[in-house]
Amino acid sequence: MTPEEAKAALGPLAVMAGCEAEDARRALAAVLVPDAVVHMAFPFERRAGPEALFDAGFASLYAAFPDLERRETIRMAGRDGAGQMWVGVCGAYVGTFAAPFLGIPPTKRAAAMRFHEFFRVEEGRVVEVQALWDIPELMMQAGVWPLVPPLGREWHVPGPMTQDGLTISGDGARALGIVDDMLTALGRNADGEAAMDLPRYWHPRCAWYGPSGIGTARGISGFRRQHQIPFLNAMPDRRGGVEAGHLFGEGNYVGYTSFAGMRATLSGGGWLGLPPTGAELTIRSLDFWRVEGDLIRENWVLVDMLHVYDQLGVDVFARMEERLG
Repeated sequence: MTPEEAKAALGPLAVMAGCEAEDARRALAAVLVPDAVVHMAFPFERRAGPEALFDAGFASLYAAFPDLERRETIRMAGRDGAGQMWVGVCGAYVGTFAAPFLGIPPTKRAAAMRFHEFFRVEEGRVVEVQALWDIPELMMQAGVWPLVPPLGREWHVPGPMTQDGLTISGDGARALGIVDDMLTALGRNADGEAAMDLPRYWHPRCAWYGPSGIGTARGISGFRRQHQIPFLNAMPDRRGGVEAGHLFGEGNYVGYTSFAGMRATLSGGGWLGLPPTGAELTIRSLDFWRVEGDLIRENWVLVDMLHVYDQLGVDVFARMEERLG
């Protein structure tokens, strides 16, 4: 199977650019095998098959957004180190936030929720899904985010500045090698600014589009101040990373998905305003990188933030309800 053939297997999902809920249900059934393994963001968690995927997440999403549109900004495909074929899709669910979603009060206005969705394809059908929805983004748009403000910029994250995210093609080996080397540097457990050896891998004008709750950082200095240093200082024993997930490249793009995720001990303070509790965390992260020349220029990152807080015993939804009174 070629990357183009794998992407074509997702063809029925095109209807979700603007359709009714039942049309979306049928599209998912056409793409996924009946017993497909589905990993979703907290609180949806693991499901099995397209019906469970629809009933768990999409049914309530369509109820909240009656004019829901699935807008893609990146679609890429490639084989991971084990030879498995993955299709990665980056974008946002957009529409009128007309009714509550997971208890988040509707704004009655246009709203958007980022998604990163990865599909493992075998013989023309999807057998596994790993997907994160940026639910905190909706909380922020509704004015009910109940935790600390992010260090980075919260905004509607753009697609690639090159505007080629939906026409990606070609051998991704070179881009994959650059990102793989950068991730290897991340795992060396160096302290503070020494970690990741940023100038070696990242463009001076790089953009790091983090999840809501962390936000977007601009340039190497912005990335260091608004995410990297607090994150690494809080969890110096981080482990897992690339070997725990699926990394693949196509053209100038690289995708990564992992529900095993990075594992770390929250032994230092400063990240997300959290104290050094000593808790063991598993961090789910789904990423896209765009390489320009020999350097990473853009990085789209979603982390299952609600899952992080749940592992620390923080019920974000309960705190939201308290804020609503």
